[in-house]
Formats: sequence, structure tokens, C-alpha cells
Amino acid sequence: MILFAVEQYAGMALELEKAIGQLQPGTFRIARFENGELHARVDTSITAQHCAVLGSIAPPDEQLLSVLLLAHTLKKEGARQVTAVLPYLGYARDDKDKPGQSLATAWAGSLIQASGCDRVITVDVHSERTKTLFPVPLVSLSPAGVFAEAINRYGLADATVVAPDEGAISRCEAVRAAAGMRFSKIPYFEKHRTETGIIHSGPIGEVRHRAVIIDDILDTGGTLVSACEKLSKAGVEEIDVMVTHGLFTGTRWKDLYRLGVKRIFCTDSVPLPAGVDRQSIVSLSIVRLLAKELLAIAET
Repeated sequence: MILFAVEQYAGMALELEKAIGQLQPGTFRIARFENGELHARVDTSITAQHCAVLGSIAPPDEQLLSVLLLAHTLKKEGARQVTAVLPYLGYARDDKDKPGQSLATAWAGSLIQASGCDRVITVDVHSERTKTLFPVPLVSLSPAGVFAEAINRYGLADATVVAPDEGAISRCEAVRAAAGMRFSKIPYFEKHRTETGIIHSGPIGEVRHRAVIIDDILDTGGTLVSACEKLSKAGVEEIDVMVTHGLFTGTRWKDLYRLGVKRIFCTDSVPLPAGVDRQSIVSLSIVRLLAKELLAIAET
């Protein structure tokens, strides 16, 4: 298998190549013309080879275009198969089919298929519904083991695992089981939609003096800030936050520290944006998770 990684994922590509002996690095170039259009050139011979493209369709959309243009070029040049390795799958939250509105999850899947990708590997996709909307096979890897290692390494096994909403309960249960933590009903918050926005109520369930909130995405941080505010008012003394994808959009998420959050853990599925203090974030590697899946595919 030959691995082509966009610039933002060059470091992860090196780690994957170390972890998988038969993974060869591919060379290519994405250029931008003066008018802003992109152009891809592949320098590695790929005829009849299985190729993997490592990147993201996270904001900005230029990353999406780079990944798709590269995949198209690989297939055009004779690649036998193209696997898109997209640790963070953008547009997965737009998965509700409502009249007059976009269904961007299905749209993104169609673009990926049209660009020549035969399958997609991602981590902790926002909803299982995404798999039914994608026209190509989609594998979503669970980060439960990665989070469990962090829980045990940082001495959090006696904390209460809390879900920020009902939809995150299964994710929390998987992490708790992997970490060997005490089994009880996962406390969670309810979301109520009003004309002015979303109101959170709860927590529903027992929370002890230490809590670990686990979610898939930290975007603006609004959901997590609301949950932490309520945990603090409920008397929780120590809070840690674990998320799979750290987008860190805007500045509201910084209120988590004001509310007494001790640490924010996130995987390296998305490179940390400029301006985010790397000393304040605990980065968790997903390289072993991706390597195991890629190795299984390479051996078939």
C-alpha cells in the first residue's frame, strides 16, 4: 500500500509508516494557480497499486478539495484501489433530511465516491446514520481504547463518566467498559430546543465529586460549557473533558477552564488550530488505531 498524506497530516503519515512496515510513502504536489484553482501532480508510480489518501474534510473546505483532487488523480493514473483515510469526517452532522435543506452528509459521500475512493476510514463518526448515507463502505473506528488508556494513565478511574447528551451515552459506555471502570447508569443532560436556541437540563443520574465528560466533537464548546456549568453548580469538584475531534472554533470553549475544567483531552484526528495553546490540551494519538485497520486492509 502506498500512502499519500496532505500537508497537515505529514507527521501522522510518518508515524503510520513506522507502525506498518509495508506502507510506502507516495510523493505528490498540490499547486495553486494564480486564479486560485488547485492542481495535483503525482510523482510516484501507482499503476495497479492500492493507495491510501490521508487527510481531512474539516474546515476550511480547501482541505476537502485537496483530498478529492488527489484521490481523483490517483485513480486516473491507474491505482487499483483508493482508500480515503479521513480521521475527522466533516459534514457528518448535517445528516437530517429536512424539506428545503441540504443533506450534506450524503453530498460529501457522493463527492468522495465520484473522486474515485473505494472506501473511507474515519474515527468516531458523529452518527451511525452516516454509514447509510454514504455510497461507499465507511468504517468508523472507536477511540474507546485510546480514551481508556488516558483515564487509567491520569488516575481518573474513580471519576463518573458523564454524557453531554443522550446520544453520547453509548460512546461513554464503551469508554467506561474499556477502562474497567465501575458500572452504573451513565448520567446525561437533556437538550430542549426553543425559539432562542438549545437549553440543557440535568444532569440526570448520580455524579460524584469527579467527572469526565466524553463527547465526539468540541467545536465552539457551547454544549460542553453548558454541561460543565451545571456540574459545577451540582457540586462536582473536578472536571475533565475528553473529545475525539478538537475543532476549537472561536473562543467560547475557553470558558471550560474558567469553570474549573482541569484538562481537555482530544485525539490528533484534527491538527490543533493556530492560536490554541498546546500546553493546555492533552493530545491522544490515534496512530495505532488507524495502523491496525490499514494493516488489515493491506493484507487482504
